Amino acid sequence: MNREWKIFAAFLGVFLFAYFVPLATPRFDGEADPLAAKITGAIVEAFLLLQWYARNHTLACVAPALFIAGAITTFLSRESVLKHLGPKANKVESYSVASVSGTVLAVCSCSVLPMFAGIYRIGAGLGPAACFLYAGPAINVLAIFLTARVLGFELGVARVIGAMVFGVIIGLIMALLFRRSEDERSQVTMAQPDPPAASRPLWQNASMLAAMLAFLVFSDWFNPGDKVVQTADGQQFEATLQYETENSLDLRLKQPAFGHEASEVVRIAKTEIASIEDVDTWVTRIHHYRWYLAGAMGALVAVMSLMWLNPQDFSEWMGHTWEFSKLLVPLLFGGVFVVGFLGALIPEKQVAALVGDNSLVSNLIASVVGCLFYFATLTEVPILEALMRNGMHNGPALALLLAGPALSLPSILVIRSVVGNAKTAVFVTLVVVMATLAGMGFGALYPSAMTATHQVAASADSSLHP
Repeated sequence: MNREWKIFAAFLGVFLFAYFVPLATPRFDGEADPLAAKITGAIVEAFLLLQWYARNHTLACVAPALFIAGAITTFLSRESVLKHLGPKANKVESYSVASVSGTVLAVCSCSVLPMFAGIYRIGAGLGPAACFLYAGPAINVLAIFLTARVLGFELGVARVIGAMVFGVIIGLIMALLFRRSEDERSQVTMAQPDPPAASRPLWQNASMLAAMLAFLVFSDWFNPGDKVVQTADGQQFEATLQYETENSLDLRLKQPAFGHEASEVVRIAKTEIASIEDVDTWVTRIHHYRWYLAGAMGALVAVMSLMWLNPQDFSEWMGHTWEFSKLLVPLLFGGVFVVGFLGALIPEKQVAALVGDNSLVSNLIASVVGCLFYFATLTEVPILEALMRNGMHNGPALALLLAGPALSLPSILVIRSVVGNAKTAVFVTLVVVMATLAGMGFGALYPSAMTATHQVAASADSSLHP
């Protein structure tokens, strides 16, 4: 067995372990050491978050994105990328495309990271690439509608404007600060020998990439998680599904139940649940058919590959995909595990107590928490709703919304492996600073913790409900 097969076997073993390992919340008696009990519980929570990630994101989100990154590197010509996204490209064109791409892709940061690595590797300028990296996951259309419906219209609008504007600003600052190294990188890229002339017309490459992107959009189509739950003992309540693992569900209550208040998270064993149904919306209807739609796109990609790709093209595509996998997957899994461990040590109410006003410190804390902790697509909204119910101010809420979707500890580790320490540090700093300033400004304009915009928010709700 050669080295590459050993690496693949290790990846597969870790994935299967994370996917199937039976986990249960540990229980301790009164004589247990509190510190040891807390650390043990945090380790279990880290494995639970890793299992949720393996079950819900790895195959549906990360794997398709890696194939797309490999395809970008293989099928897009260096000249076309430099023309439209390179350091010398028209700034209006390149930054406009980068800043609004998230509305089309509707994917999370796990999907954006491999695509960012792909376009940057073949010559995209640091500025447009950084703009895409920040704005892509931040302006997910479904997340914007859900933000407006649950947290208020003003916060939803501020999230859209902040993500698009700050994406451009961050990209421009990154390009300015690292213009010398980017010029050198561009010269090295242009000095490389020209690749062989493409054996396929442009429309064929574009069609394959479009079908792969459609596969990713459908496979990663997220369910808002609004559920009606009935337990085996006859209780019925509404909740938002936070995480699902092998043996249990984490549910964020929408009404008091089991002795817990609304917005608190309860863990219920699957054996205790008689039925759990989605609240019917057009989003959940698509979610129910997502694998049929993704399968159709996957079959289309397979047919186009058989018709248009020769063995050398296919081998090169798979080779680039495997290189991205070795680079990104260990960092994503390791980062998710660390975030799960740290998150278990810091209760939500404790975080909310630190961000109860619109001060610089509160907004800075919210931005840093958003940058470090992992929020899957749409899960940031119910988490933020709970924090706001516990006293979080509107300003820090927006700061977390602007920093959270674009960055997390796993994504920071991946970005570092692509662009290096200095550029990663500057990018993270800019995100924190921009989110903090935006939060302070928004909190000054809308100081109430929960905005009274139910009539306006209902219009956003009607767009999700038939």
